Amino acid sequence: MTTSPVIQRRLHIAVVGLGGIGGGAAGSLAAGGQHDVVACLRRPIGRLKLIREEGTIEVPLRACTNPAQAEPADWVLLCTKAHQTESASPWLARLCTPQTRIAVLQNGIDHLARVSPLAKGAEVVPVLVYYNGERLSAGHVRIRHTSKYDLVAANDEAGRAFARLFEGTTLTVLLSDDVATLAWRKLLINAIANPITTLVLQRQAVLRRADVQELCRAVLDEAVAVARADGARLATDESARTIAALLTFSGELGTSMYFDRLAGRPLEVEALTGAIVATGERRGVPTPLNRALLTLLRAINDGASQSPGT
Repeated sequence: MTTSPVIQRRLHIAVVGLGGIGGGAAGSLAAGGQHDVVACLRRPIGRLKLIREEGTIEVPLRACTNPAQAEPADWVLLCTKAHQTESASPWLARLCTPQTRIAVLQNGIDHLARVSPLAKGAEVVPVLVYYNGERLSAGHVRIRHTSKYDLVAANDEAGRAFARLFEGTTLTVLLSDDVATLAWRKLLINAIANPITTLVLQRQAVLRRADVQELCRAVLDEAVAVARADGARLATDESARTIAALLTFSGELGTSMYFDRLAGRPLEVEALTGAIVATGERRGVPTPLNRALLTLLRAINDGASQSPGT
């Protein structure tokens, strides 16, 4: 006796934010052809060029530039930077119903708290992103794999449904029973790669310097102590493991915060270093080095906002 394969219903997927992460997700889903994908963005594009290790593709991509014209979606992929979440609220107000699921493809450890107030009863699904995305221009994105998996979601009904969206694409989804710990592990990587590349305006090759690695280890030791106090189940040599993992990445890779500084955009500092310092305060764990980085990054943000023409 043979069983028929389960046929997945064609879904309406809205991608809010078409930077490196959103462009990678939207382009991969559009190329898969199994669902109807619409990009929610300020300016229209007719096609998306996606540079991948598996080969460059160019796919048609329907765009919606006015939240008032957006239709309710089965899934919303929220791919803005964490500090831009509030600005996405007009989109979420139109796209979301209690039957919608919002996959939050953002940095940080507080996806639920950040997005739930804007969700209109939709289910919020935290997702960790491991692929490196770089927006080269409007409708032109490069993505690189940095791990054996590209996205991580909880091993529950919503997480498994999210994973099914990417079946048949080149992005792989890991389902985990401990997303909270993995979220902290991802934050540890961001806690050194983003601030340091941003402050020195160099790509990740700078992390290969011995003196920079010594600083990274001290910053990480603070962050690991905060993560453990927050309930993360981390290894005894977590700082060394984090640095070792970063050194497997190409030195040519940038970070999201680095690209934002080059472009004169606000930095995603509060969801990264700010989250470590804030959690340390709440848990009674001192974070002097992370606090120093936070001060410098906030100063860059303030300077950019006060520059002429901004």
